[in-house]
Amino acid sequence: MTTSTATPESNKGILFLALELSWEKWKLAFTVGRGQKPRLRSIDGRDTEALKKEIKAAKKRFGLNPGCRVVSCYEAGRDGFWVHHFLESLGVENQIVDSASIEVSRRKKRPKTDRIDASKLVSMLIRWLEGDEWTWSVVAVPSVEDEDARHLHRELKTLKGEQTRISNRIKGFLAGQGVKVDKIDDSFPGWLRKVRLWDGSSIPPRLGQRILIEFDRYRYVHQQILAVERERRQLTKKGERNDAVVARKLLELKAIGANGAWNISTELFAWRTFKNRKQVGSFVGLTGTPFDSGGSGREQGIDKAGNSAIRGDLVEIAWCWVRHQPKSALTLWFERRFGGGSKRLRKIGIVALARKLLIALWRWVEQDILPEGAVLKA
Repeated sequence: MTTSTATPESNKGILFLALELSWEKWKLAFTVGRGQKPRLRSIDGRDTEALKKEIKAAKKRFGLNPGCRVVSCYEAGRDGFWVHHFLESLGVENQIVDSASIEVSRRKKRPKTDRIDASKLVSMLIRWLEGDEWTWSVVAVPSVEDEDARHLHRELKTLKGEQTRISNRIKGFLAGQGVKVDKIDDSFPGWLRKVRLWDGSSIPPRLGQRILIEFDRYRYVHQQILAVERERRQLTKKGERNDAVVARKLLELKAIGANGAWNISTELFAWRTFKNRKQVGSFVGLTGTPFDSGGSGREQGIDKAGNSAIRGDLVEIAWCWVRHQPKSALTLWFERRFGGGSKRLRKIGIVALARKLLIALWRWVEQDILPEGAVLKA
């Protein structure tokens, strides 16, 4: 979360702008401070020239200097980060806000329009700039290069998911005929021709044709996976960008493979700077959410507010850590606390271990502190 120490007096001469984005229309709300009714305008979605004109007109309307400070915000969503980069190119200080962190009325029914949302956003922007850090959570924005680097492993994950779906379809078609598939590889078409059903007949021709079409699709996706993995290996081995350097550092530890090292590097450590371990855990949603009000007190579990994809990878790495780093302090802690428990208790414990492991990896990458008892690869 980013905070500000500005005071109401220091806000004079600042133009505040909130954008409510949609595909067809953008709603803009301008103001210069508390008590000032927002100036609301609508422009076509993605019309950057109209946005520049409205900012200029708002400065004139509020009697501000053409070169005055402009502070803006919008909610994180489908539009991504390009609007942020465009606003920064104009000299605007923009913040992208986590939508889930914005306070809302708890009434059963409440009015909601783009006009209301934009007006509320601009009023909260003033509060945030005055130093109210609990107003909302601000999204960390990667550079264009860092954002682009993340597409490699995300595409790989998408391709593997598609490969699994195709494989399941093929197995499902054959299961409907009482046939089990052990593996799908280059020998699959020949195996399919030799398969016999319960009555000794071969696979029906239409079904066989459909299965072979699915197999061609499977083989094509598999080749794409191999190509992406080949590119990732080359980048990890010889790349000079920070993501490759961090991935190589993580790969030195036993229990961390190519997938985990590259994913953690590009999603977390290669482009983010963390001040403390709480920020590290919060980024992936592995921080606790206590409920302590009046006479009631309980722990609600992890908040799951961060990067869900990398959180899943960390849990997998935690299981690998227990297996391949049996003498490390983290594994000994897990076995002592959860080793003798039920399957459900171990699943709860592995999430706690994932958070501890993430912090240990952060210290290994940033401060070169080897996790206690951990072993490096030969």
